[in-house]
Amino acid sequence: MIKKALALLIASSCALSVAHAQDINLASGSPNAPLEIYADNGIEWQQNSQLIIAQGNAVAKRAGVTLNADELRAYYLEDEGQPEGSNTNIHRLEALGAVKIVSATETATGDKAVYDLKRAIMVISGTRPKLVTPQDTISADDTLEYWEERAQAVARGNATAVREGRKIKADVIAALFRKDKQGNSQIHRVNAFGNVIIVSKTEHITADKGIYNVNSGVATLTGAVKIKRGGNLLNGCSATVNLKTNISRLKACAGTNDNRVRGLVLPTVKTMQ
Repeated sequence: MIKKALALLIASSCALSVAHAQDINLASGSPNAPLEIYADNGIEWQQNSQLIIAQGNAVAKRAGVTLNADELRAYYLEDEGQPEGSNTNIHRLEALGAVKIVSATETATGDKAVYDLKRAIMVISGTRPKLVTPQDTISADDTLEYWEERAQAVARGNATAVREGRKIKADVIAALFRKDKQGNSQIHRVNAFGNVIIVSKTEHITADKGIYNVNSGVATLTGAVKIKRGGNLLNGCSATVNLKTNISRLKACAGTNDNRVRGLVLPTVKTMQ
């Protein structure tokens, strides 16, 4: 089947500078690059509604990023004072069904994606939306948001971040990105909020809030901290845990009558010879 194709220009007012770009955002790259749309079952252009609908294995491409879905809906505005159709500025892009967004280094999947190009915010929803980078996997039950200006991804609802056998779970996880020397985006910090759980090969840690420094491997935890290692259990109000060296430091609750850190250490049970 021959694919129908259409190239549309995203105006510079809707794009952001390369310095703040993220790898799976269609607003990244050259501000004058066109957004190419393909579809197996044709493209419908509703000029009165300022809407373009692409159906059947629909594909949108721009600046090294490819968006696949069963259906794409592009909402646009015409430049005032210009001939009709001379400059079509897409401000909202919706992807419906089997959504997959791919760049050179990242892949995001879900059932639905809504992309606000003016604000450079993408929200992926559906059955366990997921973002995969060369080092990390982030997923959630509710939504996965990608904020280009803030350089962060936010996972909501039973959110999980996994790297090298270490797992962080929480109600909400915010992963902060920054560029490496090659210009690729990498997660350098993970903020976790609500029912935080950190699992490594040797420890199971719970807390109300956590901040994880990816490079150092140090997690700073606050609120009802519990560290379990084997049969041993430590309780405190805050803690720093180095997941690389397995060294944990707990602190007591400040400003309370009970200012002690508690620990339960079980003896090794010797079997009869």
